[in-house]
Amino acid sequence: MGDLLQPTHLLIIAIVLLVLFGGKRLPELGKGLGEGLRSFKEGLKGTAEPPAPAPPAQQQSAPPASSAQAQSAAPAPPSSAPIEPK
Repeated sequence: MGDLLQPTHLLIIAIVLLVLFGGKRLPELGKGLGEGLRSFKEGLKGTAEPPAPAPPAQQQSAPPASSAQAQSAAPAPPSSAPIEPK
Protein backbone atom coordinates (compact mmCIF):
# COMPACT_ATOMS: atom_id res chain seq x y z
CA MET A 1 0.00 0.00 0.00
CA GLY A 2 2.94 2.35 0.63
CA ASP A 3 4.17 1.95 -2.97
CA LEU A 4 1.13 3.66 -4.49
CA LEU A 5 2.91 6.65 -6.06
CA GLN A 6 5.68 4.95 -7.99
CA PRO A 7 6.81 6.56 -11.27
CA THR A 8 5.13 3.86 -13.38
CA HIS A 9 1.84 4.38 -11.55
CA LEU A 10 2.03 8.14 -12.08
CA LEU A 11 2.78 7.59 -15.78
CA ILE A 12 -0.25 5.34 -16.18
CA ILE A 13 -2.46 7.86 -14.39
CA ALA A 14 -1.15 10.65 -16.65
CA ILE A 15 -1.89 8.60 -19.79
CA VAL A 16 -5.42 7.81 -18.60
CA LEU A 17 -6.07 11.50 -17.86
CA LEU A 18 -4.73 12.47 -21.28
CA VAL A 19 -7.03 9.97 -22.99
CA LEU A 20 -10.08 10.98 -20.95
CA PHE A 21 -9.77 14.76 -21.10
CA GLY A 22 -7.49 15.50 -24.07
CA GLY A 23 -4.44 17.72 -24.32
CA LYS A 24 -6.31 21.03 -24.52
CA ARG A 25 -8.44 20.41 -21.47
CA LEU A 26 -5.71 19.27 -19.04
CA PRO A 27 -4.15 22.73 -18.42
CA GLU A 28 -7.61 24.15 -17.65
CA LEU A 29 -8.28 21.33 -15.18
CA GLY A 30 -4.89 21.85 -13.52
CA LYS A 31 -5.48 25.58 -13.20
CA GLY A 32 -8.92 25.03 -11.68
CA LEU A 33 -7.55 22.45 -9.26
CA GLY A 34 -4.75 24.80 -8.20
CA GLU A 35 -7.13 27.71 -7.62
CA GLY A 36 -9.43 25.46 -5.61
CA LEU A 37 -6.59 24.26 -3.40
CA ARG A 38 -5.35 27.82 -2.92
CA SER A 39 -8.79 29.06 -1.84
CA PHE A 40 -9.16 26.04 0.46
CA LYS A 41 -5.85 26.87 2.15
CA GLU A 42 -6.89 30.52 2.51
CA GLY A 43 -10.16 29.37 4.05
CA LEU A 44 -8.30 27.27 6.58
CA LYS A 45 -6.08 30.22 7.46
CA GLY A 46 -9.15 32.41 7.90
CA THR A 47 -10.71 30.08 10.46
CA ALA A 48 -7.49 29.83 12.49
CA GLU A 49 -6.96 33.60 12.75
CA PRO A 50 -9.52 36.11 14.01
CA PRO A 51 -10.49 38.66 11.36
CA ALA A 52 -8.61 41.94 11.36
CA PRO A 53 -10.58 44.91 12.71
CA ALA A 54 -12.07 47.07 9.98
CA PRO A 55 -10.85 50.66 9.74
CA PRO A 56 -13.41 53.26 10.89
CA ALA A 57 -15.70 54.42 8.10
CA GLN A 58 -15.59 58.07 7.13
CA GLN A 59 -19.09 59.28 6.30
CA GLN A 60 -18.53 62.94 7.08
CA SER A 61 -18.56 63.94 3.40
CA ALA A 62 -21.88 62.24 2.57
CA PRO A 63 -25.09 63.73 4.01
CA PRO A 64 -27.49 61.28 5.68
CA ALA A 65 -30.19 59.91 3.39
CA SER A 66 -33.78 60.83 4.16
CA SER A 67 -36.40 58.12 4.54
CA ALA A 68 -38.02 59.10 1.21
CA GLN A 69 -34.75 58.57 -0.63
CA ALA A 70 -34.17 55.25 1.13
CA GLN A 71 -37.64 54.02 0.15
CA SER A 72 -37.23 55.05 -3.50
CA ALA A 73 -33.94 53.17 -3.67
CA ALA A 74 -35.65 49.90 -2.67
CA PRO A 75 -36.34 47.49 -5.55
CA ALA A 76 -39.90 47.27 -6.84
CA PRO A 77 -41.89 44.16 -5.87
CA PRO A 78 -42.42 41.61 -8.65
CA SER A 79 -45.63 41.87 -10.63
CA SER A 80 -48.38 39.39 -9.90
CA ALA A 81 -49.17 38.72 -13.56
CA PRO A 82 -48.67 35.05 -14.52
CA ILE A 83 -45.88 34.27 -16.95
CA GLU A 84 -47.05 32.41 -20.01
CA PRO A 85 -44.73 29.70 -21.44
CA LYS A 86 -43.50 30.17 -24.99
